[in-house]
Amino acid sequence: MTAGVRRVRGLRAAALAVVLGVTALVVPQGTVQPTDVSLVKIRHAQGVSVDDDVVWILAIGSDARPGQEMTRARGDALQLVGIDTRTGSATAIGVPRDSWVAIPGHGREKINSALYFGGPRGMAGAMRNLVGIEPDYVMVTRFPFFEDMVDDIGGITVTNPRRFSDPYLKKEGFRQGRIRLGGYDAMAFSRIRKGLAGGDFDRSANQQRTLRGIHARIRAQADRPGFIERGVMTVMEHMATNAGPGELYELAQAVAQVDPRRITTCVVRGRIGFVGAASVVFPDVAQARRLGRDARADAHITRC
Repeated sequence: MTAGVRRVRGLRAAALAVVLGVTALVVPQGTVQPTDVSLVKIRHAQGVSVDDDVVWILAIGSDARPGQEMTRARGDALQLVGIDTRTGSATAIGVPRDSWVAIPGHGREKINSALYFGGPRGMAGAMRNLVGIEPDYVMVTRFPFFEDMVDDIGGITVTNPRRFSDPYLKKEGFRQGRIRLGGYDAMAFSRIRKGLAGGDFDRSANQQRTLRGIHARIRAQADRPGFIERGVMTVMEHMATNAGPGELYELAQAVAQVDPRRITTCVVRGRIGFVGAASVVFPDVAQARRLGRDARADAHITRC
């Protein structure tokens, strides 16, 4: 990297830090705009540092209905993302939302109900019980905001392994191969389950394909003047968080530095069964713990 390029990137980093700081002061969280994103720093997190091996972010799509508190609804999409800030590698561990697990203080329930019972911290505890990793941050978002975000970055491209459809979310379906998705289609692609041979497991894999598409699109535009700054300001206007502006900046940097060639994705396996009349997934806890151990060692060597 030339000195000129380093200087430009340094100036952009400084500008972004100023934008974050000013926005945090002039935009009262949750008052000017509706809260569509929640980022909760879990108690043990000390912020992102180049000395950390892996920073863990639990990303949750909230199934909250209009008027319902976003962080006290059921979680629909559950992805535990680890980013190695030293190597630029990352992994995503997908957890089927119907996984039957131990939820702190509430016995055994479907993991998606942990958000309803205990909020982001309850979901962090349930994920720790299953995978053996407590996330540093829990990010919850509403699906309408997710749709807007995908549209704002110009849509994404994903590789779909097989055709599928859903009579309610996408009647005409998604064809096999590389496809372009706008905001609504990205949401539908990530949420459809009934048209997939692997059900909840295939849906979780599709969510990971969507995350890859979003990352690729952001990375492709990251050097455009003002792109990152506008994105950060938009998110902060809709965000409630207990993390400081500096941490948000460091998280944004960590995501931007991930090398697409060094991303691995895995889904926790299991078997379908019943608890009473409820259909659930009994997760393979041994596999889930192995995924966690591998990813803690190196976010790029996780093997499904």
